[in-house]
Amino acid sequence: MYRTHNCGELRITDIGKKVTISGWVQKGRDLGGLTFVDVRDRYGITQLVFNMDENTELCIQARKLGREFVIQATGLVKERSSKNRNRPTGEVEVEVSELNILNESKVPPFTIEDDTDGGDDIRMKYRYLDIRRSPVQSNIIFRSKLALETRKYLDSQGFLEVETPFLIKSTPEGARDFVVPSRLNQGQFYALPQSPQTFKQILMVAGIDKYFQIVKCFRDEDLRADRQPEFTQIDCEMSFVHIEDILNTFEGLTRHLFNATLGLELGDFPRMTYDEALRLYGSDKPDLRFGMSFTEINDLAKGNGFSVFDDAELVVGICAKGISEKYSNKDMKDLTEWLQRPQIGAKGLVYIKYQEDGSIKSTIGKFYSDEELMIWAEKLGAEKGDVIFILSGELEQTRKQLSELRLELGKRLELIKAGDFKPLWVLDFPLLEWDDDAGRFHAMHHPFTSPKKEDILRMLNGDHETMKSLKADAYDMVINGVEIGGEVSNS
Repeated sequence: MYRTHNCGELRITDIGKKVTISGWVQKGRDLGGLTFVDVRDRYGITQLVFNMDENTELCIQARKLGREFVIQATGLVKERSSKNRNRPTGEVEVEVSELNILNESKVPPFTIEDDTDGGDDIRMKYRYLDIRRSPVQSNIIFRSKLALETRKYLDSQGFLEVETPFLIKSTPEGARDFVVPSRLNQGQFYALPQSPQTFKQILMVAGIDKYFQIVKCFRDEDLRADRQPEFTQIDCEMSFVHIEDILNTFEGLTRHLFNATLGLELGDFPRMTYDEALRLYGSDKPDLRFGMSFTEINDLAKGNGFSVFDDAELVVGICAKGISEKYSNKDMKDLTEWLQRPQIGAKGLVYIKYQEDGSIKSTIGKFYSDEELMIWAEKLGAEKGDVIFILSGELEQTRKQLSELRLELGKRLELIKAGDFKPLWVLDFPLLEWDDDAGRFHAMHHPFTSPKKEDILRMLNGDHETMKSLKADAYDMVINGVEIGGEVSNS
């Protein structure tokens, strides 16, 4: 008796068993009187061996197999004389006694291997072939496991999974709607939901106090690096809870998902206000995998006749450790030109090198003495061998430009380690943001976001500056500089 095995299932303990293997031909090779064929399914690869001396007809048949032929082979599991330690099945092979070609294949338009020679366009055209590759299948498997673990965790916390409709009326959101014409009501349209916001609130009012769904969202907006017009989110809502309940619940979910899917234990989830994040990193989603936080030096930089600083709203710098000897004038010029690109738009870059011998080398030595610049170095925490980079200009723009420089230096200096994850909660977002074109304030998150209790009275009678300063009970989870989740407390 024998049974069907998956291609990635066979191990040294199966030696002597008669098995049947089904899958796609990965590749074949002839060595004298032997023919070897790698057959693949989503579980892995098994090597088949055909012996010309023992079964000439079968061996000739095997030599006619092409890439991506679908075959079924039966044979005896044997120990390989030349083992492949990089493959789970690399200690064994199947000596084939029966071969059945289930389906022949044309030569595929690209190589179906981990490192393929197919470009994006051709792989998308032949998506069914691309999905046969291990990296793509691994992503599909990972996503499946992530969804299952999400459901397990939220179920353990008392959440109900409720599916909400896709065909709804249009609701005000942050992007344009995708619309679907109604056959029964001529001239009228359904809108695909940008998020299940309306239904979440219905469920809360109806008494479903803990709800979630893994749901499609549809937004007719320009492509982003981390979002397309149709995307999936884990959507949740809770009633009669406080901020700490929400933060702890979804911090727990995140820890569970990282542990269950990646085998990683996440460290602390520090908390930082929106204002602190902008002041220290120039971003509301800072990457904490490396340091290099901002230091504002208006008090030290202004008043010395250097108009670039004197006329600026903000003068701010960062300290790059241990690169004063490594970074040449050419490197500095390259970095400056990178900042001056239209995408970033900086006018220039000031730097101060704190040399290993204790001397100071700077692009602004004409306006500031070494003693003054040494005080700057102390304020930024610079030591011998470090370089200080400084930008100046309008507050928001300068912070954004320095944030881009910080991230670029993190890459160039290899400060970001693979497999390192640094989570963060960013709290106390502004309630409103000013729209110059419309001449009015809009909700930064959405109109249902609750203001801080202490800001409610200020909001009712506030002037323009007061309205800009209002804070919301809104908080984002950030991991490695990416907004992973956004939570708001509804009014």
